[in-house]
Amino acid sequence: MRSRAVVCVGVTDATVQVLLTWPTARIEALDDRVAAAAQADPGARLLLSHPGVGPLTALTTVVVLGPVARFPDSKHVVSYTGLAPAVHASADTCRLGQITKQGSPLLRFVLGQAGLIAAHAEVDLKRHYRTILRRRGRPKAIVAIARKLLVRLYIMLRDQIDYEEFRRRGRTPRGQEVPPPALA
Repeated sequence: MRSRAVVCVGVTDATVQVLLTWPTARIEALDDRVAAAAQADPGARLLLSHPGVGPLTALTTVVVLGPVARFPDSKHVVSYTGLAPAVHASADTCRLGQITKQGSPLLRFVLGQAGLIAAHAEVDLKRHYRTILRRRGRPKAIVAIARKLLVRLYIMLRDQIDYEEFRRRGRTPRGQEVPPPALA
């Protein structure tokens, strides 16, 4: 299949460059404003320490979730954002369906994008992503990583900790498990 070149009469490379400079400048200005707003918010600053989480993801998470004290646990946060599976139950059967999509579509989109970046930057997320990718496919792996990232961000906001403290509190790496104390 041959590619077709689009030829516009009277349009030069200089004209195209001029047309592209205005939107690029606007986008850069908006990016700067979002970054400044994220730096001004203490919760967003905590979330920025997580790999793969940028100013837009941090600010969107803080704004959409609001005060995190209203959520009893991470399952409620996942359900609130619509990343929980739908349950189809009848009598003795229970089947899990697609995600409910109840919450903010912007937050789900941003978490999906940030999750992919975080999966490349962090070993645990990369392992989880690749495991689900092999078993279930790319779309389900992206949703799983978005959910896992959301739970991490919720814990960081709830406990007011940065990523380093989150990792320190987490499980010990494989091969470095502490044996249980000997019984006397």
